[in-house]
Amino acid sequence: MQKATKTILILVVILIIAAGAVFVLSNKKSATNVAPEQNNEENNQNTETNNEKPQVPTDFTEINLGDKTKNQVIFTFDGGAGTQSLQPILDTLKKYGIKGTFFITGRWAENNVELVKKISEAGHEIFNHTYSHPHLTQLTEEQLIEELNKTEQIISAITGKTTKPYFRPPFGERDSRVLAAAEKAGYRSVYWTIDALDWRESEGYTAAQSEERVLNNLKPGTIYIMHIGDNITGQILDELFAKIINSGFSINSLSAGI
Repeated sequence: MQKATKTILILVVILIIAAGAVFVLSNKKSATNVAPEQNNEENNQNTETNNEKPQVPTDFTEINLGDKTKNQVIFTFDGGAGTQSLQPILDTLKKYGIKGTFFITGRWAENNVELVKKISEAGHEIFNHTYSHPHLTQLTEEQLIEELNKTEQIISAITGKTTKPYFRPPFGERDSRVLAAAEKAGYRSVYWTIDALDWRESEGYTAAQSEERVLNNLKPGTIYIMHIGDNITGQILDELFAKIINSGFSINSLSAGI
């Protein structure tokens, strides 16, 4: 009797061990079946995200200097207010056979359609300067992207050319968040090396001071910023170009000089 009881206990233990093994194997199989489905869902989400991402340049490092290995400088002209200096700028660029670079706001383009056509038809570059010239660091990502997209639509409709891949932040105001949002829209920020301060004309800044500032900072790769909506640029640009060229420098567009 004692022997039979012992045998029964052994059988019970064996059955318990066997049942536990079956339970473990069953759970393992279930986990194995679930995992690939979760991974596939993640992969699908990643694929959708990649497909939605716009095709844009891979280098979004901000530009504030051109190629320093050559004796060349870059002149850029911002348009967002008046038009006083535009014709002298165009005349000077034509006189010296130089392709210019313009950063234009969408609102300025709307108000000066024929002038935008004139700039483009002369072979000059037109890039994005936002629509309303706002303080970008105060906008949401959605508002910032809308500023860029709206300007792109307006200018490309006038010229038949995109404003991508470059934009200039109004007032020079930008931070990492602004640059990241612009990147999403397909744009790379272009700052400047030297501000000619022509825009300070109303504060008493003179044409002579602006010219001196440009020439005193004449170095390979310098990117100058000047403006369409002041009188100073139109007054000094021809003489500036002559002096810069006589100093052994060439003057390039942004695309050719970076």
